[in-house]
Amino acid sequence: MTRLSTTLRGLATAVAALFAVTAVPASAQARPEPRAPEDFVALRSVDPTIIEEMRYVTAHNFVGERVDGYRQPLCILTRPAAEALHRAQTRLLRQGYSLKVYDCYRPQRAVDHFVRWAEDLDDQKMKAEFYPEVDKTRLFTDGYIAEKSGHSRGSTVDLTLVRLPAKPTRPHHPGQPLVSCFAPQDERFPDNSVDMGTGYDCFDTRSHTLDPRIQGDQHANRMLLKNTLEDAGLVNLPEEWWHFTYKPEPYPDTYFDFPVSAKSLAGRR
Repeated sequence: MTRLSTTLRGLATAVAALFAVTAVPASAQARPEPRAPEDFVALRSVDPTIIEEMRYVTAHNFVGERVDGYRQPLCILTRPAAEALHRAQTRLLRQGYSLKVYDCYRPQRAVDHFVRWAEDLDDQKMKAEFYPEVDKTRLFTDGYIAEKSGHSRGSTVDLTLVRLPAKPTRPHHPGQPLVSCFAPQDERFPDNSVDMGTGYDCFDTRSHTLDPRIQGDQHANRMLLKNTLEDAGLVNLPEEWWHFTYKPEPYPDTYFDFPVSAKSLAGRR
């Protein structure tokens, strides 16, 4: 073999080695996002009459920005949970009400975002609305923030009631003055839902479903939501009037991390 041939062969070997080294990161970057199991559905495909106001795809939430993993304003749930909401909605429509969902399936990356936010004690920009009387250092201790959420299992939903015909909701603009989530309804951020005594995601004991300070129409509204959903197979979390879980859960021990996106449903609608 000539010196030129040896040189060319060595050069070819080096180039091949270079491609081998760079191929691994390229393939890792091209790794597809996880997708939902086949029995996850878009709620609107089961009941398009249910109003969807997906808060975490907007900046109007306790974090004050779009939350990781929320790509589209879409409610995704396991099919049994979605069908239970449909049963409740059918009953409520006859009484002049509609369900309105704020959050459904929540990817683990969103929960991780909440945890990072809670650990950043300097970020208090949404305190005046969402946790006016709770010190941020106590969010984990008091149970408002946790490293795992039942929402990530796909059968938990946050929701409220809207009296029909539904009025439009004024959009939230970042930087606007904030009002306490337990202020009187006509002072809080305008929401077209019925008066539940607090706004959604209010970090306060007034959000406990049976808090004795919530009386009259506010209490009656909570009971209408609770009783209707429990009759349909969803169980309320006593600390949050808006939080319900379908039982038995199809995935009681699995915390998913696919994005909230139509693509996660693998072509289903």
